[in-house]
Amino acid sequence: MTALAEHWVDRFPGLARLDPETKQLLLSRSAIVTVPKDTTIFGPGKSPENMLFLLDGTVRVQQTSETGHEIVLYRIHAGQSCVLTTACLLAYEDYTAEGIAETPVKAAAIPRAVFDELVATSKSFRDFVFAAFSKRITDLFLMIDEVAFQRLDVRLADKLIELSGGKEVIATTHQKLSVELGTAREVISRQLQEFQRRGWIEQSRGAISLVNRAELEALAGHNS
Repeated sequence: MTALAEHWVDRFPGLARLDPETKQLLLSRSAIVTVPKDTTIFGPGKSPENMLFLLDGTVRVQQTSETGHEIVLYRIHAGQSCVLTTACLLAYEDYTAEGIAETPVKAAAIPRAVFDELVATSKSFRDFVFAAFSKRITDLFLMIDEVAFQRLDVRLADKLIELSGGKEVIATTHQKLSVELGTAREVISRQLQEFQRRGWIEQSRGAISLVNRAELEALAGHNS
């Protein structure tokens, strides 16, 4: 067993507090899996076979409507698990959205049988699962509130700041931003043109430069 396999449980605070027997069960029955960038890890109509605990990388979970519009629901980062997988495992349902590796991904995979056993017998594991589940559900309600009630220019400014990661140039497209914000590409294009007219950004093929970050932050409410 590699050092990563021996100690991956300790990367998750909730799991690190499990009793030794439960931790050993997780370690002995788990497998460390690696997934290349841009791989679709799960998708609609498929049933989860494992609970994945992300060790490295980022997974984007998104949904496509009947009309073909896509929206990013959330991202899973290292040290997190997937709420949709949790929900499907608990309800014995198929996935309704897809998870795509945005980067190379490494995760610990727990078979469904082990997940079911621990949810039924281990209060600590059950508490961990439902605490993570509750937080993500709260995040999803906040996203629904933003999509339904918040102005698009405010959401777009906030998304540009988030995606920049402190840098001045963002490698993205109008289509990708429309998926992030759950709206039409044409709507994003019009709003970006308005930001450019104001002198806040500059656009080039596949990239957006933040010329006036302060104005974008003010619009997004980061200075309040």
